[in-house]
Amino acid sequence: MASSATVTPVNEVVEFFAQAPSRDDIAAFRLSSSAHEYLRGLLARNAAGTLAAEEQRELDQIVLLDDIISLIRARIHDTTMSPA
Repeated sequence: MASSATVTPVNEVVEFFAQAPSRDDIAAFRLSSSAHEYLRGLLARNAAGTLAAEEQRELDQIVLLDDIISLIRARIHDTTMSPA
């Protein structure tokens, strides 16, 4: 389980969207290096088959959030490319 000092991808995404980002902010959003490192650890443990159940749920959440962010970016792209 993540300690309060650990930057998790889920928490980072939640904090980002809680600040009501602009379209440009959403398009430019990237996880921090700390969150990437945390995610790499989860992926390594997943590949080794050693993820705890809570870590598996967290990894599933990260995958879902990634899909949602991709859909939001696609929608933003579609609406900015549409003729007015």
